[in-house]
Amino acid sequence: MIDAPDAGMLREEAEERLRALAGDHARLREDQWAAIQALVVDRRRVLVVQRTGWGKSAVYFVATGLLRDMGEGPTVIVSPLLALMRNQIAAAERAGIRAVTINSANPEAWEEIYGRVADGEVDVLLVSPERLNNPDFRDNVLPELAESAGLVVVDEAHCISDWGHDFRPDYRRLATLFRELPPGIPVLATTATANARVTRDVAEQLEATGVDEAVVLRGPLERDSLHLSVVRQATAEQRLAWLAQTLRELEGSGIVYTLTVAAAHEIAGYLREQGHEVAAYSGQTDPAERLEAEEALLNNKIKALVATSALGMGFDKPDLGFVVHVGAPQSPVAYYQQVGRAGRGVERAEVILLPGTEDRDIWAYFASLAFPPEPVVRATLATLEAGGVMSTPALETAVDLSRSRLEMMLKVLDVDGAVRRVKGGWEATGQPWEYDTERYARIAAERRAEQEAMLGYQTTTECREEYLRKHLDDEAAAPCGRCDNCTGNHRSAEVSGGAVDAARQRLARPGVEVEARRQWPTGLADLSGRIKPELGAEPGRALGRLTDIGWGNRLRELFNGPDQAMADDMFKAVIQVLSSWSWQERPVAVVNVPSSSRPLLVRGFAERLASVGRLSYLGELGYRAGPPGRQFNSAKRVQAVRGTLAMPRELGAAIAGCGGPVLLIDDRIDTGWTMTLAAALVRHAGAPAVLPLALATVS
Repeated sequence: MIDAPDAGMLREEAEERLRALAGDHARLREDQWAAIQALVVDRRRVLVVQRTGWGKSAVYFVATGLLRDMGEGPTVIVSPLLALMRNQIAAAERAGIRAVTINSANPEAWEEIYGRVADGEVDVLLVSPERLNNPDFRDNVLPELAESAGLVVVDEAHCISDWGHDFRPDYRRLATLFRELPPGIPVLATTATANARVTRDVAEQLEATGVDEAVVLRGPLERDSLHLSVVRQATAEQRLAWLAQTLRELEGSGIVYTLTVAAAHEIAGYLREQGHEVAAYSGQTDPAERLEAEEALLNNKIKALVATSALGMGFDKPDLGFVVHVGAPQSPVAYYQQVGRAGRGVERAEVILLPGTEDRDIWAYFASLAFPPEPVVRATLATLEAGGVMSTPALETAVDLSRSRLEMMLKVLDVDGAVRRVKGGWEATGQPWEYDTERYARIAAERRAEQEAMLGYQTTTECREEYLRKHLDDEAAAPCGRCDNCTGNHRSAEVSGGAVDAARQRLARPGVEVEARRQWPTGLADLSGRIKPELGAEPGRALGRLTDIGWGNRLRELFNGPDQAMADDMFKAVIQVLSSWSWQERPVAVVNVPSSSRPLLVRGFAERLASVGRLSYLGELGYRAGPPGRQFNSAKRVQAVRGTLAMPRELGAAIAGCGGPVLLIDDRIDTGWTMTLAAALVRHAGAPAVLPLALATVS
């Protein structure tokens, strides 16, 4: 390392590098310069909390250039999304900085990239937080990288804090990296989304024994191009019709956010039918299709992306003209982050919220994915202590959690030191561990308070931007003078009756294809590999998804109410599903899965369908010793259902003699394993084919 130049010379060089990055007009903000000086001259740890579009990436790219000129090692940037990495690499190239990334999409290039880093050919290495705990990377690559780094950057640093709206356990282990960094390596954490509690939490994790207190640079979060409004509609079809009408009036291109994947596809389909150029975008979209959709929006080839929160951090389109939410996010912080995508490079951007009656149900589902209760965690640790190294699928046979929730729990336990990820899975460390009941309860209470605040945003008569900024603890929050409440110019909720009818018809369009299970869950002792073709079901159908904004609302009402027969219009919609089903051979008989919670609904559905379709109603399957209860992962569900579901002798004989395909009825399909095992029983009894039919599917 060579000596740093004096502050005047350094600032002049920093300004020159900024102009290379952002154009001849660019000048450093005072807080940008303060951050760069703290990193390059003082080698401090810095947290920058500034609004979207402020220029946080300019800080680390300018600092990188200055540090590299001083002979320091490459900058390591921890970045959460591929879309964000792509934007960062493009920005680095504009500044003459050589940037590369290690992520799940380019494993074949990792060795070459490691070599280029070692040879000094790389200025910036971007890695995902998940990579930090890959056993090979963590044990063999990261120590050397941390030792030789010139700067460590954590982008979207609010993900570190479990108080934040977008906590990610893989980020939490960065605190360990911070503690293990050699003295003198500066660290920069940046975010546009942090209230006071999250800011304190991240700053505390930046600090380590023997390291000075972190420098926190927090600015006002006002976005003077945003014009916020709320439009309340009574029904989903009114919201959809209003959206299609309003898209024709909105300037430029933008984003329509939804709360679920199903809603994104449903809304995108309707808008296309209404003549709008839009594309659906979610975490389930193929990566190549996601990239294509992003490029289409960036180049204004489409009016909007209809997206879940998967399109969020890192998507950079300065001229984004509007953000519309069909359904409210569950916190003001999350909402302000998403609307902050708009209006960075234009004078006016429209921000519109269309809240829905189903929002609370969706929030409740997300809340159900929180950190598991202590008995479940203790059982997991005991299983690992007894079993040694175990893969996640193997753990599923002993721990009743969904795969995503189990992995989240294991990552938290890894950060806490109770377990360790190794080749082949996970192992217990034997270190003492305490369940922080008080902290988890406070976080749950904070989540509930955020939801109430989001409901308050919808009904407030005060300035909407000030309301949101106060919830981000922005001390400079003041009336914006632009939102619908400040101006008194509230958007009309009116929409033509014909448009509402068209939207209603689209939402009432029934039918969802349900893929049949083809593989048994891994980890089961006596069931493995492919399900035998002679026991498998055909692809099935459901009336709708519980997460749809059309039939989903009706179906949730049905399942949340008392056990009763379905309404006539719902039954007619099921008949439409059947009439459009292109089966190879028409079913001749009906069998239903038994239901302990809704026997009137399920049995009545099956009998009525058999009568109307002139099919033989053969009866229902039985339980050996009561219903299996509720399980949350595939392995546990298969174990429970196969241990309880049974084929009555009379029903088996009737199936054997029916002479054709059987329609297998249930009220809903969650994991799909009840239907899979029921179909296997019916096939084993002699049915040549089984056609699953349910009222609802979860996804």
